[in-house]
Amino acid sequence: MKLLLKLLAFVSVTLWILSCDSNEPQTNSTLSLNVEDVSCTEVWLQLKTTNLSLPNNITLFVNDLEYKNYVINNADTLLYIDSLLPNKNYTFKTISYYNPEDGVNSNKVNTTTLDTTSHNFTWQSFEFGQHSSSELSDISIIDENNIWTVGRTYMNDSLGNPDLISYNAIHWNGSDWKTKKINVLFRGNTITPPLEGVFTFSNTNIWFVGSLPINGDGINWTIYDLRTTVDPNLSLSKVWSLNSNNIYFFGRNGNIARYTSGNWQKIVSGTELYLSDMTGNNKGEIYVIGNKSSLGQGVVLQSSNGVHFSTMTESANIPESQIFKPKLFGSLTSVWVDQSNTIYTAGDLFYRNKFDKWDYVKSFPGNYYGGNQNAATYGYFTGISGNASNDMWIVGERNTVRHFNGVTWQQIGLPYDRMSDIIWLDLDVKDNLVAISGTKGNKAFIMIIKR
Repeated sequence: MKLLLKLLAFVSVTLWILSCDSNEPQTNSTLSLNVEDVSCTEVWLQLKTTNLSLPNNITLFVNDLEYKNYVINNADTLLYIDSLLPNKNYTFKTISYYNPEDGVNSNKVNTTTLDTTSHNFTWQSFEFGQHSSSELSDISIIDENNIWTVGRTYMNDSLGNPDLISYNAIHWNGSDWKTKKINVLFRGNTITPPLEGVFTFSNTNIWFVGSLPINGDGINWTIYDLRTTVDPNLSLSKVWSLNSNNIYFFGRNGNIARYTSGNWQKIVSGTELYLSDMTGNNKGEIYVIGNKSSLGQGVVLQSSNGVHFSTMTESANIPESQIFKPKLFGSLTSVWVDQSNTIYTAGDLFYRNKFDKWDYVKSFPGNYYGGNQNAATYGYFTGISGNASNDMWIVGERNTVRHFNGVTWQQIGLPYDRMSDIIWLDLDVKDNLVAISGTKGNKAFIMIIKR
């Protein structure tokens, strides 16, 4: 009897020791799966583990079919799935296998990929300029009957002689374009300043930038001489805002000025590069692009409060082996944020930042280091905008005008031509209306696109 009790005690202890073996699954191990984002062809899943030995083998199932095996090293892992179909329902789950006989299942999550948008557009183009070299550097849509664009347009006077003072704005009234001379009273003199930037809130609240901010109602205009009130060295060229009480003006030498409810302040950008574009997201974060294109340099600045800016990433003329470690290649001119707060920037190449990781926009043909030899596919990029990740536009030199419907990029308007003298400098997108401004040879050039 004593021998039997000792034998039972030995077996019990042995089983207890075996139950503590770290190679065996813990009964309270869990896998939690959540959909973080979705596009027309991609899904990002967040996998969180609890009490799971790491590293571990994970199998992902898509619509109950085995899709891919992963080795995870962290309790929180982002899984990326591509090559999906638009507007299709998908179910995802993961299983962690300790051994062939046992495993831990995650919850199932369902999502529907985004549908594509239409490439079916109509378009009109317009040329302006009768002498010298004209171009339009910025454009802003109020509605389909009210569009403003700025730059320099040289016309003849009433006698047919060259007018040496350029028209600095052109306005679309729904049926035709009217060249304008925006005159302002500056230090006791009436001047027609060169305009580089425009941003519109309504037909009676329009902002221009001609080294200094100008505001007006379409008829009367006021220039704000910030060199006497804020900083004597301010030189601004662009304007951006999410609302009329928080407006940013930016430009040369890293200059930024901010207008908030009637008050002006200088914002320190932290760079002396030329600031060419700005955008923001629905969380109040702001992104600014700086560049020196002659040296192939650029910078992406970011701010979480609209006041303090820091460097998010830089770009330079670097070898292919150094790209994304951490710099981007080439100069940068434009920036845009989509509905999921994905950041896009472009210049020599086209990039996106998703979940704090930079990469090429791989859907765009030839968009990688060495992939656009002799400008065979696209010209230097100058502007990005859109309504969503499946309704995006990018424009640039050599008549680059491409629309992304969520799956494919299509040239809109005249065909792309690497020998084209059309240089698009800016665009604005509002729902099914797109307006683009630039230059064609020595003419100012505009295109209106409608879906």
